[in-house]
Amino acid sequence: MAEARADVPVAPEADHDLEALLEYLRDVRAFDFTGYERADLVRRIDRHIEKVGADGYGAYTSVLEANPGEFAELFDTILVDVTGFLRDNEAWEFVASEILPAMVAERGPLEPIRVWSAGTASGEEAYSLAVLLTELLGEEQFRTMVKIYATDADEAALVEARHARYPTDRVLKAFGQERTHRFFEIEGATSVFRQDLRRSLVFGRHDLVQHPPISRIDLLVCRNTLMYFTADVQRQVLTNFSLALAGGGYLFMGRSEAMAAHTNQFEVVDPNNRVYRRATGEAGGSSHPDPGRAEAMIRAAFEEAPVAQVVVDPAGVVIAVNRRARTTFGIGQDAVGQPLGDLPVSRRPPEIQSLVDEVLAARRPLSVRDVVWMSPSGGQEHFEVALLPLASDGELGVVVNYTPIGG
Repeated sequence: MAEARADVPVAPEADHDLEALLEYLRDVRAFDFTGYERADLVRRIDRHIEKVGADGYGAYTSVLEANPGEFAELFDTILVDVTGFLRDNEAWEFVASEILPAMVAERGPLEPIRVWSAGTASGEEAYSLAVLLTELLGEEQFRTMVKIYATDADEAALVEARHARYPTDRVLKAFGQERTHRFFEIEGATSVFRQDLRRSLVFGRHDLVQHPPISRIDLLVCRNTLMYFTADVQRQVLTNFSLALAGGGYLFMGRSEAMAAHTNQFEVVDPNNRVYRRATGEAGGSSHPDPGRAEAMIRAAFEEAPVAQVVVDPAGVVIAVNRRARTTFGIGQDAVGQPLGDLPVSRRPPEIQSLVDEVLAARRPLSVRDVVWMSPSGGQEHFEVALLPLASDGELGVVVNYTPIGG
């Protein structure tokens, strides 16, 4: 099949089949490519379909249905990772000499620093940030003060990023001899970023379109990622970035993204190096609630929710239980920190732990109707149980909602 070109329109029937394929990927594998810029997306998908030998988008959907392993091959083609250490060196030098010192000077001596590398691919950007912040703060302060959240939609790239192993020649070219020996353990042709410093980095899968942003970020680095999205989706992601940033937080973009001077959500710090700052108050045309006050209100809303709610982490450990859950199921405050399996409600429904695992794996909600609960007094209640995936600070969890239904 010939490779599609940006200046050649897709035939109506092929366009319909393409949208059906994208909806299939979204619904079955929770990868939403519907907001990607079409010309580039079509080129990449067509190239892969030609390699596989399928006759069009509809036929390729059948290939995916018959061969689940084919998903990984397609995603590798679509989510091509173009990254490097200190890529676009002049811009990184500006961040290192101007932005990072200003950011550190604005906080107290023990106040944490939260950085988000969005679209981190194989991790070079996140480790570049770690090197620069360690040089600025010193190793001990870096380990105690800094948390770098590095996220991407491509799980295979994240596996590579967590390993932190890169060709030595690339590391030396980016950092030079002294820095390389200081921050990497050289093992011949490959070098590994130091494990003691790596503990300050948290890698996790995050879809910029589907998932909520990480909160209270001081510096958000997202370079040459938004160019893959349509204009509408770019605006949506930029709004999320604005919500993610703490007051006065910085946004560092790539040169390919001629962004944000056109939105009142950000103030321009340096247009040549694509550095912006979250606008505050009337001067920036956008105001945001105080993060501490907003979090307190969110906690209160959870506590007083009209349905019972239990939140667990990926290991099945209870993180939070609201008032309605405590009174309905006789759960004490000491339930926090315990395994879900130790709670009285742990068998409602019986397969709840496997459902939690499924929600975490697929990142999609699940529900079970007509779950019966026998109260200590002998009464019987019926619930619809909904399990919803949560993403916070690059980490996953599940909230379990118990909605009463007529029994």
